[in-house]
Amino acid sequence: MTARQRIAFQGEPGANSHIACRDVYPDFEAAPYQTFDECFSALEDGTVDLAMLPVENSTAGRVADIHLLLPRPAVHIIGEYFLPVRHQLLAVPGATLDEVKTVHSHPQALAQCRAALRALGLVAVPAADTAGAAREIAEAADPSRAAIASRLAAEAYGLQVLRADLEDEEHNTTRFLILSTENLRAAAGIGPIVTTFVFKVHNRPAALYKALGGFATNGVNMTKLESYMVNGEFVATQFLSDVEGSPEDPAVARAFEELSFYADHRILGVYRASRYRERERMGTAPRR
Repeated sequence: MTARQRIAFQGEPGANSHIACRDVYPDFEAAPYQTFDECFSALEDGTVDLAMLPVENSTAGRVADIHLLLPRPAVHIIGEYFLPVRHQLLAVPGATLDEVKTVHSHPQALAQCRAALRALGLVAVPAADTAGAAREIAEAADPSRAAIASRLAAEAYGLQVLRADLEDEEHNTTRFLILSTENLRAAAGIGPIVTTFVFKVHNRPAALYKALGGFATNGVNMTKLESYMVNGEFVATQFLSDVEGSPEDPAVARAFEELSFYADHRILGVYRASRYRERERMGTAPRR
């Protein structure tokens, strides 16, 4: 019998990352890990076949640390998934909203529910992940403590939903990247393509302006550009970027050729764009 394939996610069973794994790869075994770094290591040493990791949220922005881990040489991006996130306020059975004083969850979840928590007068307490917070609340059996997590976590740990859909914005959506050690690039022409890459500009005047100029002059749409420090050096800024199109497209190829004159770059993945992007453009993306 062929062994069941495995996909890594950060968190505990019931986390939103777990839901993303089940949505995209229902036949895979979803393997939980405590940290993002452990997910990357499990992928690199062959313990798992794929990894599903969040990179950004439409309400709270970039997920911390991911941008530092993505450039690891053995890892490639092979796909993306957009998960509309619905946060539930969970407590032990029998607890009431009046009894709750503190709310525990991952910092991203707390940020996505900031206004709701303020309106309820609850104190936010950061935790390692949403589902882990739910498990700890269940184990503590303290009606003054609640967690923000998914309905799947509520079922897993026997908690009740005190307030449904607590997120501040109805568009609250998390983008996940699907990672593999195989460099599986989507073929040009099969549909909308996203190319993700990192680059570090040469330390000279107007280098960034010139590095990006090739994308503008060749009509290549850049949908993401983020900067971050590397090795603690203030002059060593690295950029993470997404563009529409494949390096096999003539316009994108010319843009990368121009980029190489002003920056060192590496392509992290060439993959089919999620249909969510088109639905978002048309205003038909999922809302609560």
